[in-house]
Amino acid sequence: MPFIMLTTLIDMVSIGLIIPVLPALVGSFTGSQADQAFWYGVVTFTFGLANFFASPILGALSDGHGRRPVLLLGFCGLAFSFLATALATALWMLITVRLVSGAMQANMSVSNAYVADITPPEQRAKRFGLLGAMFGVGFILGPVMGGLLGAIDLRLPFFVAGSLALLNLLYGCFVLPESLPAGRRRAFDWKTANPVSSLRGLAGLKGAGRLVAVIACSGLAQFVLYTCWVLYTTFKFGWGPLENGWSLAAVGVVSAITQGLLLGRLLKRFSPRRLAVLGLVSSTLAYLMWGAATQGWMMFAIIFVNVLGATVAASIQSIISGAADASSQGKALGAVGGLNSLMAVIAPAIGAPLLTMVSHLPKGDWRIGAPFYFCALLQAAALVLAVLHFRGEHRGLRATPGAEQSAGRRVG
Repeated sequence: MPFIMLTTLIDMVSIGLIIPVLPALVGSFTGSQADQAFWYGVVTFTFGLANFFASPILGALSDGHGRRPVLLLGFCGLAFSFLATALATALWMLITVRLVSGAMQANMSVSNAYVADITPPEQRAKRFGLLGAMFGVGFILGPVMGGLLGAIDLRLPFFVAGSLALLNLLYGCFVLPESLPAGRRRAFDWKTANPVSSLRGLAGLKGAGRLVAVIACSGLAQFVLYTCWVLYTTFKFGWGPLENGWSLAAVGVVSAITQGLLLGRLLKRFSPRRLAVLGLVSSTLAYLMWGAATQGWMMFAIIFVNVLGATVAASIQSIISGAADASSQGKALGAVGGLNSLMAVIAPAIGAPLLTMVSHLPKGDWRIGAPFYFCALLQAAALVLAVLHFRGEHRGLRATPGAEQSAGRRVG
């Protein structure tokens, strides 16, 4: 765990560095807020599109050849993406770079498969939470550093992020061990590695069912948030890279504390299923409040109130991981990564037009929150689907002789 946690931390610091400044860099090539929102949507769309097709392939490759080489490929992709972006002089260069880098990395899904390799099923939710905590710590350090460096020069954070990605590549080459023994590997098959087949396989996992739709709705809401956050706060409150860096750091603080310190305690009181439902309720309300916020400080307050929202991903991933066998963790979690990448493809096509429609409104207008109201609807749909899935699962277990006690443990 220490090896993969440090790898994830460096990875997320490097990604967090660029988030406060990428919209501003896109804006440096455009002449209006509407154009900025549109082209930022195109830049994020291309990465998600490439990653959608690549994630299940890379996940299946990690099942056949080990996690380590696929992670090293991902670090190369990140380094190329950041350094080439720093040197870009036109929008078409940004779009091309994001397309290539999206096809080269599936770091989070392969990292999750790595954790599944070395962890007993009953401890996976907690360890996925530890990995999520590293994600949070990376989002504490990265956006703040990005905001501070971006205030000096918009391209400086990309050079620093590229250097960190190269550092991660060296760390992976010389320190990171392989987690998947040769005896548990399975042959790569193009027929099952394509995104459509991988999503069918994910939906067919016993115990997954409607959770695939839950992941889709919740993931789409999250990626619309990622697409719109910086531009939304810029349009509504007049924030710059520094303020956005601090706000994203606040998200990282909540994620790190919740998943690193509180998740283990919460899992002693609630099952992953109950915790997922509570988290979906919390995040639905948070999206509504973010959209309706009238002052910048309210964004920070809502971030810190939405503690349970940070437990959803780890809870659902532990359920999906438990449904897959030991030789299919990369494929299953790669399919989850592919599904999330598909949502990342769709999100800019929804979030950017919504922002474009309200970009002319004066600062503080409640209608500028349109993308967040849409996210609240998505999260509410995910909540309903999750409740229906867990109730159906509970009824199915009760119908099996001798399963009542097991059902109580799993659903309660």
